[in-house]
Amino acid sequence: MIKPAGTKYMAKKKIDTGNDTPVEKDGVKKANPAAKKPVAASKAVKKPVVALEKEKKPAPKKQAAAEPILKNVEVYSRFTDFDIALFKSGKHYKLYEKLGSHVIQFKDVIGTYFAVWAPNAQYVAVVGNFNGWNRGSHPLYVRWDGSGIWEGFIPHVGNGETYKYYIKSSTGEDLEKADPFALRWEVAPHTASIVADTYYEWKDGDWMANRFRHNALNLPYSVYEMHIGSWARNVESPDEFLTYSQLADKLVPYIKEMGFTHVEFMPIMEHPYYPSWGYQITGFFAASSRYGSPQELMYLVEKLHGAGIGVILDWVPSHFPGDAHGLFKFDGTHLYEHADPNKGFHPDWKSYIFNYGRNEVRAFLISNALFWLERYHVDGLRVDAVASMLYLDYSRNHGEWETNIYGGNENLEAISFLKEFNEAVYQHFPDTQTIAEESTAYTGVSRPVYTGGLGFGMKWMMGWMHDTIKYFSTDPLYRKYHHNQITFSLIYVFTENFMLPFSHDEVVYGKGSMLNKMPGDEWQKFANLRLLYSYMFTHPGTKLLFMGCEFGQGNEWNYQNSLDWHVLQYPNHQGIKEVIKALNQLYKDEPALYEKGFEGDGFEWVDGGNANDSILIYNRKGHDEANELVIVLNMTPIPHYDYRVGVHSKGKWVEIFNSDAKQFWGSGIENAGPVNTETVTWHGREHSINITIPPLSATVFKKVKVVPPKYELK
Repeated sequence: MIKPAGTKYMAKKKIDTGNDTPVEKDGVKKANPAAKKPVAASKAVKKPVVALEKEKKPAPKKQAAAEPILKNVEVYSRFTDFDIALFKSGKHYKLYEKLGSHVIQFKDVIGTYFAVWAPNAQYVAVVGNFNGWNRGSHPLYVRWDGSGIWEGFIPHVGNGETYKYYIKSSTGEDLEKADPFALRWEVAPHTASIVADTYYEWKDGDWMANRFRHNALNLPYSVYEMHIGSWARNVESPDEFLTYSQLADKLVPYIKEMGFTHVEFMPIMEHPYYPSWGYQITGFFAASSRYGSPQELMYLVEKLHGAGIGVILDWVPSHFPGDAHGLFKFDGTHLYEHADPNKGFHPDWKSYIFNYGRNEVRAFLISNALFWLERYHVDGLRVDAVASMLYLDYSRNHGEWETNIYGGNENLEAISFLKEFNEAVYQHFPDTQTIAEESTAYTGVSRPVYTGGLGFGMKWMMGWMHDTIKYFSTDPLYRKYHHNQITFSLIYVFTENFMLPFSHDEVVYGKGSMLNKMPGDEWQKFANLRLLYSYMFTHPGTKLLFMGCEFGQGNEWNYQNSLDWHVLQYPNHQGIKEVIKALNQLYKDEPALYEKGFEGDGFEWVDGGNANDSILIYNRKGHDEANELVIVLNMTPIPHYDYRVGVHSKGKWVEIFNSDAKQFWGSGIENAGPVNTETVTWHGREHSINITIPPLSATVFKKVKVVPPKYELK
C-alpha cells in the first residue's frame, strides 16, 4: 500500500503521529497523558490546565521542596541552526512544529514553550490570565542569530491557557497580538490565543493508505461545497451553531446518500468577522472555535473518510484583515504585508496582501498549507482568489499600481510563491489535490511547474459557469440566438484541468438562487434546473455544487440561517434532489464521463450546430469504446418525436438517464426499451437511431447487451 509522504499513522499502540502533543522533556518527546477527548467551544477551559499534574499523586512536602525553582521565563529553544537557516531562506515548511506555543517538560516541570517572529520589536512578553496580563513579568528572549525570533519556556502554563504577545515596537508603540501559530483561539468576539494541541488517535488509516484511489484526476470527482455555520442549525435553538462532531452525525450520511465524492468547506480557519464567511482569517493554524475543538474537527474528517468522502478546505493565502490583534503591522512594521499600499492593500476587500517576496512569509504560508494536510488529514486545498495574486493591477485603476521589473502587470513574486507552494504540496502529499479559483485567461494554471505552469491540479472553469448561467437565464424562445454561448466552452475546455463550479458566489448579493435564475413557470424552472445540472455532469471536467442548490432552494443563501430543508416535503424540490443523486451515480458508473475528462478525445460533437431547435448532441468516451455515451440536450420546452441521431456502431441503444422522468417531477416522456440502429447515414455516421426527445431535458444513451437500470428514484 502506498502511504503519502510526511504522514504517520496510529497503530494499535500509541505512537508519535507527528502532532505536537507528545510532551517534550528537555528535548525528548514523551506521550502526553493530558490529551483529552474533544471539548466543545462552549466548554472552553477558563483556568490553565497543566498537563500531567493531575496524573501525579500528592508528593510529600519534602519532595515538593526539592522541585526545581525556575525563573518566570527560562531560556529554551526548539530551533536548531539548520531550522534557522531554512527559516531565513523561506524553505522551512513545518514552522508549526517550532513557532507558536507547545506544552513541554523542562527540568521535570511542565510548562509551555513560546516562540514568535517579531524581528523589529524591542521587547516581547507573554501576557495572559496566568499573570494577570502583566506586560513585565514574562518577557521572552530574542535569539542571537538575527532571525528575529523571541522565545522562552514558562513553567506551569498548560493547555487551555489564554494568552497574547505584548510587543513594544521599535517606535515605542504598545501592541497586543494573538499568536500567528496558535492552534486554538477564543470564540469571537474575544481575540486571545489558547494553548492547545492537535493530538488525535486517527482511525482513517485505510483511507489515507488508499487515498490516491479517490483523488486521481481520471476518477469521478464531485464536490459538495458548503459553509459549516449555515448548512444546518440546532433545531431547538436556531441561533446556535452545530459543533463539528454534531455536524458529523448529520452531514456524513447526507453526503453519502447524495453520492458526492468530496466535500469542500468554505474557510474554517479562525476569523473574527463571521459575515466574511471565513475569508478574512486571523488564525491561520486554528480551526474556528465557533464550532468546537481541533479534535472535533478531526472527528468530522475521520467520519467523512470512513464513509469514503474526501475533504477539501478553502485556503486563503491572498490577503488578511487589518484587525489590531492580527497579522497587520505585527511588530509595529509591515512584517507580513507589503509596506507599499499599491502592493500591500486590497481595494476590494479592504484587507492586506502578503509580501510573497519575503522568505519568512513564504515559509509561513507553505507551512500553513502543509499543516492542514498533515494534522487534519485534509485531501485537498482550494486556493481562493488566485487571480488577485497573479496581477499587480487586479481591481486597481491607472496610477494605483506599479509594473514589475519587466514592465508587465504580472506579480512575479506571487507567481513564484504559487509554484513553490504546489511543488511542496505534491512533494509531501502526492495523493492530494490543489484547486485554483482563477478567473482570468492566465496560461498553465493547472500545468506542471516544470513545463512553466503554476502546478495546480485543477482550475475552476469560471468562464463556463458565467456563460452557462447566462444562457440558462435566457427565455428558451430566444436561446437559438445565443447558441454559441453554450457551445463556446468546448473550444478551450482541454487547455486546463477544469472543475465546473456552481459556487456560493452565484447565489448571494441579489444574484438569486439557482432555481430562480431559471425562466418560465414553475414546471419550466424545475425542468431547466434539472437540465442545467445534467449538462454539467455530462460536460468534460470535474464538478462542484454549492449546498442548497442540490434540492433547488428558492431563497438566496443566507449565512445567518440554516438551509431551507423544509422545502423537501414538496415533490418538485425532492425531484431536484433525486436527479442530483442519479447524476452522481451516473458519473461514478460510466467511465466515459471521467476517464478522459481532461483529454480531447474524451469528447466528440455529434451535432453542436442545431441552433434553431436549441438541441445539443455529443459523445463522451472512455478507454473502452463499448462505454461510449450519446448525450442529447433539448434546451426548449418543445418535445421532438422520431428525431434521428447518428451513432458510431450498430446495435441496441438504451436510454440510461432522462432528466424528464416522472420520478424527478418531469413530464415522463421517455424512450421505453432498447432502440435499434438503422443503416441510415446521419450526422456523418453510417448508423443512426430514431428517438424521442423530451422537453427541457437531458437524455443519455448507451449501447448495451443487457438493458441496465435507469438512474432514477427507486
